[in-house]
Amino acid sequence: MCGRFYIDEETYLDIRNVVSEVDASLKRMHVTGDIHPTETAPVIVSNDFKNLQLCSKAWGYPGWQKKGVIFNARVESVMEKRMFQNGIHYHRAVIPAAGFYEWSRQKEKNTFYRKDGKPLYLAGFYDRFDKEDRFVILTTVANASMRPVHDRMPLVLEKDQIRSWLWEEKQAQGMLRQIPVLLERYVPYEQQNLFE
Repeated sequence: MCGRFYIDEETYLDIRNVVSEVDASLKRMHVTGDIHPTETAPVIVSNDFKNLQLCSKAWGYPGWQKKGVIFNARVESVMEKRMFQNGIHYHRAVIPAAGFYEWSRQKEKNTFYRKDGKPLYLAGFYDRFDKEDRFVILTTVANASMRPVHDRMPLVLEKDQIRSWLWEEKQAQGMLRQIPVLLERYVPYEQQNLFE
């Protein structure tokens, strides 16, 4: 599950070096800080010329009967769900982040990020709803670094997989089965369970 992620200034500058084009809408919005479902975030997509473009999209598909939002999709079932068919086949996206948060059963807030400090590239896709592009983040079974906190985690791509995820259908389907890189975890001292 991924219900909140964040982008810092350094990550945003790194991402701008990865893409060929930055959408004008991003130049007018504040793009760093915590991102919650329904908020707008920077997303990497393919433009009409097969270049990487950084643009802004809202996080979360409208829920059933327009109630709530669906902000994650499971890799195990994404290909079968009618709601996701168009997005996963034709509008794959990469959601860049410095890290993401997950809460343990003890309500401890855990921050996950790459050990090397580089941006996380989260696999996702988008579709159009009521004249607005909205994205979801794919989740997979938790790896060893995530398992002590939660049984799900975002599908993390490597930087050199971005183009294949966006443009190569067969390779993208193979990535749905990959195990994400091990991540670092940070729990603020005041939230740590001292009785463990």
